[in-house]
Amino acid sequence: MFFSLQSLERILLAESNSKGKILYAENWIYAPSIQKEKEIIEKTAAQVLWIQAQQSHSGSHSPSYGIWSQSGGGSLIGKGSHPIGVALYFKQVEGKKRFGKAIRPISVSARTHAITRLPNFVANGTLKSNHQDVEDYASIHIEFEDGTIADITASELTHGGVKNYVEVNANNHRTICNIAPNNAMQTYNPIESNFDEIYVVEKTGTKQGWSSISPDEGWFNGYQHEMEAFYHSIVNETAIESNSQLAADVVNTIYTAYLSAELNGIQTPILLTNDTSIS
Repeated sequence: MFFSLQSLERILLAESNSKGKILYAENWIYAPSIQKEKEIIEKTAAQVLWIQAQQSHSGSHSPSYGIWSQSGGGSLIGKGSHPIGVALYFKQVEGKKRFGKAIRPISVSARTHAITRLPNFVANGTLKSNHQDVEDYASIHIEFEDGTIADITASELTHGGVKNYVEVNANNHRTICNIAPNNAMQTYNPIESNFDEIYVVEKTGTKQGWSSISPDEGWFNGYQHEMEAFYHSIVNETAIESNSQLAADVVNTIYTAYLSAELNGIQTPILLTNDTSIS
């Protein structure tokens, strides 16, 4: 963590001393449902008390995924980075609205498991089970400096496509952001081969039966909005939602979570860089 923190501080310093800017490519932040919840938090001056969020599916298709030296970890970093990023982002939004500065994470407790590498795991080919030395399940509990919390789950143990959601429990409202799947389009297909040439949704195991088809998956996941925001920020020199400070906090939270997992889930303080973001 010491060297990781030093590296992050050097990166942030280099950015502040240059004309360039770091744009953190976290598409979840630009998903329409996430941006709508941002509006609710800001306009109602909500106090966000507890966030639940998850990204899970049946395993990555990348040949390098599952090898620590090539992917940097398993479910915690590969999938958990997305819901962690949104949880930290919402607390930034709340803090800047209510106090003029971000509310940042101060500690994390985490457990990781390698379920598909257990000797008694029964592999039938429907879940990726060739992970070499990484976890396929992670549970992370984050505490923020105002005492509020977030609980994040990430795994490779889920059938039926990607499960991407964020639930916000605030003092004045509750929101569930179903990034994927959602019910924008639902189709029943009685014969698998009918849909051989039709894309349904990411990582679904079958196209037979009921499917939550995504009519524009990139739009729901925020990719177009993310690129538009980046171009707008560069051309007009405006602040970006997913800035370098958020990226640094996400990295520090993830690697502190790995340390906590090594210590069997002990609550571990997060060593944060100085807040260089513009309120």
